Amino acid sequence: MSPTDAPVESAAVALRDVSMAFGGKTVLASVSLDIAPGSVVALLGANGAGKSTLIKILSGVHTEHGGQVSVNGVPATLHSPLAARQLGIQTVHQRIGEGIVPGLSVAENLVFEELAQTRGNPFLNGRRLLARAREIQSALDLGWSDAVLRRDVTELGISDRQLLILARALATRPRLLVLDEPTSALSAAEAERLFTLVERMRSEGIAVLYVSHRLGEIDALADRLVVLRDGRLTEDQVKPFDWDSALRAMLAQAQETTTARPRHTGEHGEVVLSLRGVPLLAGHPPQDLDLRAGEVTGVVGLLGAGKTELARGLFGAEFFTGGAVELDGKPYEPRRPADAIRGGIHLVPEDRHTDALVPGWSVAQNISLPFLRSLSTAGLVSRSKEDALGRATIEQLGVVARDEHSTVEELSGGNQQKVVVGRWLAENPRVLILDEPFRGVDIGARRDIGRRARALATEGAAVLLLSADVDEILEIADRVVVLAAGEIRLDAYGEDAERDRVIQTISASV
Repeated sequence: MSPTDAPVESAAVALRDVSMAFGGKTVLASVSLDIAPGSVVALLGANGAGKSTLIKILSGVHTEHGGQVSVNGVPATLHSPLAARQLGIQTVHQRIGEGIVPGLSVAENLVFEELAQTRGNPFLNGRRLLARAREIQSALDLGWSDAVLRRDVTELGISDRQLLILARALATRPRLLVLDEPTSALSAAEAERLFTLVERMRSEGIAVLYVSHRLGEIDALADRLVVLRDGRLTEDQVKPFDWDSALRAMLAQAQETTTARPRHTGEHGEVVLSLRGVPLLAGHPPQDLDLRAGEVTGVVGLLGAGKTELARGLFGAEFFTGGAVELDGKPYEPRRPADAIRGGIHLVPEDRHTDALVPGWSVAQNISLPFLRSLSTAGLVSRSKEDALGRATIEQLGVVARDEHSTVEELSGGNQQKVVVGRWLAENPRVLILDEPFRGVDIGARRDIGRRARALATEGAAVLLLSADVDEILEIADRVVVLAAGEIRLDAYGEDAERDRVIQTISASV
């Protein structure tokens, strides 16, 4: 008997022939899946495979679906997110902004679901609210002081916001916890804390649906994996996993989990961008760094290492507090991103939703935004040129979209990321900075973006790739730089940047 053929009664949550279509396009087709209590089921699928739709059905967001969802053997109507939560289905979404309420404090966000569901609000008293918030955060051992709990939640960084949402979800002791790319914004230490919690939930009989593109996490945590492709379940395995089979089912072709490392010839291109005596973090020693034409420089480091500060400083979104930067041998002091763009320095930011995409705009409009001047005549934007730019990106990066007029909300997360990357490739940059470009992106999309980055370097640009994931860096970069606490701890090419040495350097810096 396969896992999907198991009796519905034995499952914490069961789906039978669940289907959904948007505008005549089928996105889920007769999906049947049982998730047993105390099991960790990994859900894999390329961007656009239907994962987000399935998650939103379980979360009570999409209600007009076919088939049946049962909870503890009883048919359930998930007519709203509240109904799903009341039945014990908690979801931690990939888009962190969807899980917090700006304007409320950290403590109020931690207890938000209880505040929303309780008439008369027993937590109106500030002391009782803080006490309950402390209890909730203790599940993840967050250690936030009362001063932090009183702050507006928007003052938290991305990783802390995600930890807040996780702690809140765990406070309800759910029947099923859906984790959608849960480590995408977490450091290695924070991710390990999450893995320990997942193991604890398994032992306590809580079912977990774990959605991730990080195969190492799935191999370590999951009891079972299922693969969605084109809205259908195409693979269902229990440990030990056959990764070649899983990747074939997901991508329709056998793929290695990583690409071959670029070979370093020993020759260096000309220095395009040079930093001398630049402090990346306040109170830490100044650093020197050169970026060369024809190279992909990968900077790897944990959260707080200074990667994003480096990216934003070079792009003019923040100011370096000292030192000197030169672009092609001339002083470079961007006061705003427009200065960087004019200099040919483009940035794919860490958070595509906050810093890159414009909701409601089409693919073509999002791509053309920084370059409207070059697309305009007498102040009027040429729609034909804008549309051509959109079509070119769709073709070059394999964006899955109806056409260039599709709004970005219609796209999956990985395809949205391709649009953001495509924007900054639309006009050949002198320097391309990619800050965590593979967050929430599947293997196929990662390779498409990686190929374009390498192709750009081959054409003579300098590419700076920033990531907390060692394997992502090793997959694409010619050169690996390890950054820790704002300091360069390793700068190596080829065999000198082999995986164990990189990891040891990072570990020694913790």
